[in-house]
Amino acid sequence: MAILSRRMNKTPLGIYIHVPFCRSKCQYCDFYSLATKDDKLMDNFLDAICAHIKESGALAPNYKVDTVYFGGGTPSFFGVDGIATILATLRRNFDVDNNAEITVECNPDSVSDKLLHRLRAEGVNRISLGVQTDDDEMLKKLGRPHTYAQAVTAYQRIRKAGFRNVSIDLMYGLPGQTLTDWQQTLDNVLRLLPEHVSCYGLKVEEGTPLYEYKDAANLPSDDVQADMYLAASEMLRSRGYRHYEVSNFARKGLYSRHNMKYWNGGEYLGFGPSASSDFAGKRFVLARDLQTYIQGIRSGGEVMEDVQEIPLRERAGEYLMLRLRTSTGIGQEEYERMFLLPFAPLVEVLQKHREFGYVTRTDEGHWALTPKGYLISNSVISDLLIAQDSSQPLKRL
Repeated sequence: MAILSRRMNKTPLGIYIHVPFCRSKCQYCDFYSLATKDDKLMDNFLDAICAHIKESGALAPNYKVDTVYFGGGTPSFFGVDGIATILATLRRNFDVDNNAEITVECNPDSVSDKLLHRLRAEGVNRISLGVQTDDDEMLKKLGRPHTYAQAVTAYQRIRKAGFRNVSIDLMYGLPGQTLTDWQQTLDNVLRLLPEHVSCYGLKVEEGTPLYEYKDAANLPSDDVQADMYLAASEMLRSRGYRHYEVSNFARKGLYSRHNMKYWNGGEYLGFGPSASSDFAGKRFVLARDLQTYIQGIRSGGEVMEDVQEIPLRERAGEYLMLRLRTSTGIGQEEYERMFLLPFAPLVEVLQKHREFGYVTRTDEGHWALTPKGYLISNSVISDLLIAQDSSQPLKRL
């Protein structure tokens, strides 16, 4: 009975695997990735990440892994043999729940029946498909290595292989895109009936090719992008999707369990170059360079960067920032219990924004942002942080 109790009381843990390989680099992408099919480099990466997992498993005996997420980069481009090897290594070195959510990101051009059937056999139960838009000319401009027809075919293959939890990634605010274009994209994609849809506004990041010609890219204005966002929220709601996080929509019960860890302050461990972790009270990032990561693991050197222990009051601020990204929102009882800070000063701020339709009360009595409130979330959160900073800790009972 004691052994059973210890197993049941283990802390949930998410695992993120960063696969830094792509067929080509998109014009807007600022994630760490390499456009290469260097088999030797991929093999060295696989050896390093498996060694890293073995080394780390011993540090987590009191954790149960309930989500695994392969991101990148393009995990499907890396190949199913490597993914299977990583999963086997995880299961040997961590306590992985039999019902864990295991997600693999795929690009339409690297989806095959062989890959999908093998992923299913290895226990993968969720696919995230990077579609972005139904406009082939726009896909080409963005540097995406697929057409929309390939995306539809890939989706059909995913369904045929037996996957019942599929997410589609879309982008709005693209060069020359109109509100009507975006609504048509949504309509076409929603006819496929995915369980989950992510809608991300295009961000022009310094250091990307798009940044160099942004002024000539005919990007939609901020007001048009705001209209696109609100249109997506309304259209997806009308089709039965819940707007459960700023950029994410899902059928009931099919939220991304892994990503909810980030927004709810759960613990997670990242593996692979540039991967982030929040584990055992510390936050850190791994080296943002593949060779540095590989050599560091081989030599037993340091691969962690920017290691921080986060004070409780800072965690309280993160609670506000992250929870207000979700439809769950923030609650008085939970906030005061976790951080020993009064909630009353925050209520004054929330009431003010509620009058303008930016904040609402949920059925559970929490405070949450409305879709219109998400558009000015930085302003709302800034006001809350100012109120929080001036508050005095509650006395312990």
